[in-house]
Amino acid sequence: MGGCRQHHSSALEEVARMTRRPQVADGIAPESKQLNLDRVGVQLHEETGKIVVAPDEATSVPSIYAIGDISLGRPELTPTAIQAGRLLARRLATDSKELMNYDNVPTAVFTPLEYACVGLSEEEAENRHGKDSIEVFHAFYKPLEFTVAEKDASQCYIKAVCLRGGDQHILGLHFTGPNAGEVIQGFALGFQCGATYTHLLNTVGIHPTCAEELTKLHITKRSGLDAMVTGC
Repeated sequence: MGGCRQHHSSALEEVARMTRRPQVADGIAPESKQLNLDRVGVQLHEETGKIVVAPDEATSVPSIYAIGDISLGRPELTPTAIQAGRLLARRLATDSKELMNYDNVPTAVFTPLEYACVGLSEEEAENRHGKDSIEVFHAFYKPLEFTVAEKDASQCYIKAVCLRGGDQHILGLHFTGPNAGEVIQGFALGFQCGATYTHLLNTVGIHPTCAEELTKLHITKRSGLDAMVTGC
């Protein structure tokens, strides 16, 4: 791998939109041309040079697989590549059919005010299910540690993107605030178990923590009501 190219990840775009601050990051472009993959028929994306892969990580050549950053459309995250590699090894060596679920990959941006998420963004959810089928619960909150230090908490924000029907299956959780990565890592487990908005409301929060604010979400963006959390 080598050669730097400026790019914006979806996570950076989300945190920029939520905090109203521009975010820029330098990324690494794959040096796939040095592998001479075209000689064996492996398809590369013309613009990025990344390898085009199927849901099972297979390339255009059935006996060649690709995982991680070099694969087109995959998150550029080490833990994701490790998990995808484990699942691929199991499929190749056993009767396993389990594929990597790239929708429920948690990630964080370790900016001074952290941002972390798991699942779909609001825009992705609307594109897949339609705007009228999505309910977004959100809140602005003030961490206790910000109160003591009299720090600006105007950009501490959380939201849950859910389906409107039934128990309201959670499609995405987004969190901006202290220790966001630690918070979302825990909630990511719930995504593997099919977490719903009902599950979220029935979860007892630990007080006083930032994470408990997720269990108290009740104001929808659709309502237009003030989403500022007041009191406990």
